[in-house]
Amino acid sequence: MENKHYQYKRIFMFWASMCFVAAQTAMFAWQWYNIYADIMLVKYYRRGDWAIIGLYAMFCILFLKIFGGFKVGYLRNMDALYGQALAIFFQNAVAYLQLSLLGLWKFGTHLEHFVYLVLMEAALAVAWTLLTRHFYAKLYPPHQMLLIYGDISPKQLISKLDSRQDRYQIRETIRLDAGMDAILEKIKEYDTIIIGDIPSHERNQFLKFCYWHEIRCYSIPKISDIIITGSDRIDLFDSILMLSRNNGLSIGERFFKRLMDIVLSLIACILLSPIMLVIVIAIKAYDHGPVFYTQERITKDARPFQIIKFRSMIVESEENGARLAKADDDRITPVGRILRRTHFDELPQLFNILKGDMSIVGPRPERREIFEQYEESIPEFKFRLKMKAGLTGYAQVYGQYNTVPYDKLKLDLTYIENYSLWLDIKLCFLTVKILFQKEKSEGVDGNQTTALK
Repeated sequence: MENKHYQYKRIFMFWASMCFVAAQTAMFAWQWYNIYADIMLVKYYRRGDWAIIGLYAMFCILFLKIFGGFKVGYLRNMDALYGQALAIFFQNAVAYLQLSLLGLWKFGTHLEHFVYLVLMEAALAVAWTLLTRHFYAKLYPPHQMLLIYGDISPKQLISKLDSRQDRYQIRETIRLDAGMDAILEKIKEYDTIIIGDIPSHERNQFLKFCYWHEIRCYSIPKISDIIITGSDRIDLFDSILMLSRNNGLSIGERFFKRLMDIVLSLIACILLSPIMLVIVIAIKAYDHGPVFYTQERITKDARPFQIIKFRSMIVESEENGARLAKADDDRITPVGRILRRTHFDELPQLFNILKGDMSIVGPRPERREIFEQYEESIPEFKFRLKMKAGLTGYAQVYGQYNTVPYDKLKLDLTYIENYSLWLDIKLCFLTVKILFQKEKSEGVDGNQTTALK
């Protein structure tokens, strides 16, 4: 049976997280009572003070939740610290804006106090993460797992799990053709199993067996599983129905999504115009070639459009045919390497969004010829076309540039079937987090022309 400590894991992480938030809030409260309260135009009394401090605590929780700052143990230390650093920056930026408006300050006034606060909170984040991770590792050792697999090789899955030996350790694998009875007996020896991509009939038997015997079970979802996650439950007298409407976004959702696209892309164009001007000069200065690169891509319902990007490759980069960028691609210019690493080559797509060809958030737009190759191997790949292509998206945030098409499809379907305006906002913030993560922009292997393996 599973280690009994695990039933208290959520409680442990909740109180550890609340202590972290309380410590950050206490730092801000000290500055409020000793610095800001005295220089505000309007004097705040007890409840007013509490409201300001309470809002700061809410900012802490909101941004830590968005950027994964609470996920110590689940994420690597550096990933958790990176999320906390972004959360600290944003929560203090919002608090500074709030106090500037309330106190009628000129921007730049009293900024040094927020800089000190950011530095103190950053030091606190490092100490809290290392301490919490130490106790987490002691209380919750890595899961010793049994992997059940079928005709699909488990090597790729094992490779991914091996990269997190601190959380998952596969001790044994067993093939489906070993027989149901033998596998069920083997499952009893473990408190955690992982079910690979196997037929639904056998998978369902393992799921029910683990449910009854209280065995932790990880399972790779099928396309149909992800579609069901977006369904509504209907209680029909004494029967339960799962309703999948399968008709995309409602009229209201489409309106607000389009409104958000227009507003955010206009603001981004204005704020990022100095950066785009520097990029234009850099590209032109390097080889005097064209600044922009256009290419036909497909969006919702397979409609073609011309995507606009800053050119990151040499001028005749595809004279031998279309192919994805590979790792250490010699077609990429020095300027282009920086643009790809930071994803700044994608900035001109803001004009595609204003035009209506793309959305801020959605599936990555593919070239028709590459899309057709994927569709030959994965007929369901066309399901991604139920929503307009996006500058960023679920697959772009949680996947990588070289993520295999089948996994990319699952990620995009997860977004489509669980769409909400809040999810769009969250993915916009998370896009900031991935800008400087190298693995998000790594190309495919040298012998690949697409992401198919």
